[in-house]
Amino acid sequence: MSESNVQQGQEWLSNLLGHLGIETSVGGDKPEIAQTKFKDFGGFWLTIDDSGLSPEQVDLLIGSNGRMLDAIQYLINSTLNVGKDKEARTAYTIEMADFRVNRYDELAVLADQAAQSVRETGQEYVMPPINSAERRLVHTILFDESDLETFSRGQEPDRRLVVTLATGDEASEDE
Repeated sequence: MSESNVQQGQEWLSNLLGHLGIETSVGGDKPEIAQTKFKDFGGFWLTIDDSGLSPEQVDLLIGSNGRMLDAIQYLINSTLNVGKDKEARTAYTIEMADFRVNRYDELAVLADQAAQSVRETGQEYVMPPINSAERRLVHTILFDESDLETFSRGQEPDRRLVVTLATGDEASEDE
């Protein structure tokens, strides 16, 4: 089943890129470094090969702050999962030029800064707005920090991840 899901995702993404006039291959393996950093994330990784693309094409496909990659990822997940029961849905992560891996490193630094601030001041730390996938990732990064809790507050597009000292109550991870 997983091989057919990967193939279906690769075909869908290749067709989309073709409609954009971009001819490149799409890999179906999670990059080795991502296997460590994103170990708790299920689903399938599809990697757009950027080796034969111009810098302009790479910039177009990644977009400002990864917005185009996020949009492509949203489209593939919505399109290939439409009408499926929750258990039958497949999660796809779209990667290109190590954007997601590098963004993980940036988010890990932000999470560490938030944790240090909360520990030093005892005050909650409200992170700048980030998308829901990145909030979920920060929740995961800080999950094993037993002295801290994370939750999200507010409404999109201004929803924020909050880091606080643990109170012993269950933190509400709503991502």
